[in-house]
Amino acid sequence: MAIRLVGSQIQTTLRPLFNRKFRVFHDWLYQLNLLNFPTNLNWYNHLEANMRNLKTLIVTGILVLTSTWVSAKTTFTLSTPDPDNSEITLAAKKFAELVAAKTGGEVEIKVFPNGQLYGGDPSAAVRQIAGGSLDMLLLSSSLYANFNPKFTAISIPYLFDDNAQLRAYLAGPLGQELLNDLNGIGIKGLSMWQRPFRQMTNSKKAIQLPQDLAGMKFRVPNNPLWVEFFGKMGAAPTPMAFGEVYNALQMKVVDGQENPINIPVTAKFYEVQKYATISNHMADGWVLAINPAKFNALTDKNKQALQAAAAEAEAWKAANDAADAKQSIDFLISKGVAVNTLTADQQKAFVGVAKDLFPRFSQLVKDQNFFNKTLAFVKK
Repeated sequence: MAIRLVGSQIQTTLRPLFNRKFRVFHDWLYQLNLLNFPTNLNWYNHLEANMRNLKTLIVTGILVLTSTWVSAKTTFTLSTPDPDNSEITLAAKKFAELVAAKTGGEVEIKVFPNGQLYGGDPSAAVRQIAGGSLDMLLLSSSLYANFNPKFTAISIPYLFDDNAQLRAYLAGPLGQELLNDLNGIGIKGLSMWQRPFRQMTNSKKAIQLPQDLAGMKFRVPNNPLWVEFFGKMGAAPTPMAFGEVYNALQMKVVDGQENPINIPVTAKFYEVQKYATISNHMADGWVLAINPAKFNALTDKNKQALQAAAAEAEAWKAANDAADAKQSIDFLISKGVAVNTLTADQQKAFVGVAKDLFPRFSQLVKDQNFFNKTLAFVKK
């Protein structure tokens, strides 16, 4: 319809011009090879006969202009594993906002939560981003340990004293070494972001000492570090994909789980858990990754913009996480969850369990030199 309208308008406008023999216009068209006929013929009849050529020119011009505009803009998908209101998806959206601003709209990031682009299977997600079927991915560092055991070092129980120390580690030489290692599995690591420390929830009782976990079936990530730590405290660690956790808690397949405190809120675990313990027992990170070919296709200016946006988003996330933790605890209490925080003496008992396992943890890292450098960084 749009093409017919253009053609109709041209005919209406040009008919009187040709009838009045505006020969200059004809000569211009002739020079452009739009009309190839002698000047002594009826102009309008020949313009009408050649209207298809004129329409083709107009459509071609529109397509050329459109393709030029489209080619100037690059769009990436960015997958996150957690719900739309989770701390990592909110940070992903902030990153997308920063990228748009820093590239002047030349690069657009579309955020997809809940692992929907990779079926909720994080191992598949890592393979897909390496293969190019995913553009960008935010995934927990502990899940990369299945591909590179050195990532296990980040999550050694009670390794980091606080968030500031964790952020310094991830942004420093050891964090960069881990990002560089991703090249070996076909992934470009852009940045590492801190994740809030992990806490415990369960349906049985308040956890105050390691022995309180004895006999509890506890969901853990598919990582041997978690299995060793919770097993040592007498729990029955049960590796399970995150997408299965709510149903497992509801059906009493497992009694408890552990995650940053915002997860029981966003995943609605408060509906099936009665107790939450602020234990700060393990740290974790987020790896912001991109398919290397897609990153390399960007201009140098836009590559730098992505890196700068990643750094700013990490700082924004750290501030947002601190506020979110308090809000999450308040929300859980409002839903009837009993929340307790380990005292310094209570936490020492958990720290003792972790230190006893350091020789085993170093084996899981499978790089004694990197393990030693990590302990030196945290002065432990």
